Amino acid sequence: MIVRDLHKIKGTEREVSDARWTSVRMLLADDKMGFSFHITTLEAGSEHTFEYKNHFESVYCMSGKGSITDLATGETHEIRPGVMYALNLHDRHTLRSEEELVMACCFNPPVTGTEVHRADGSYAAAEEQETA
Repeated sequence: MIVRDLHKIKGTEREVSDARWTSVRMLLADDKMGFSFHITTLEAGSEHTFEYKNHFESVYCMSGKGSITDLATGETHEIRPGVMYALNLHDRHTLRSEEELVMACCFNPPVTGTEVHRADGSYAAAEEQETA
């Protein structure tokens, strides 16, 4: 059984920050669960464009308000507590945070914890990470 307290792992190597977001990685690849689980906070007023070419992601909004735009279709959806979205087609998207957004995120395959977003908004595949 794995038990982790979000408040105890904040400030450790499991907390990763980048351009106006912070992600606390509760489960990673080395936990051998087949997915990773993160609590990610996006700063109010921030905008992020991502495309996870090597991962599927599912996100559940716990608090805050924002929107997500599917860049292939131009369709925009409201993000608020209780809303989930899944990037089942490696969808290139823009996430906008009107208020601070706190999101619970799952990645498959799991991330290792060392990933950073590349220029195209993706994470490298696990086998590419040594050279990324």
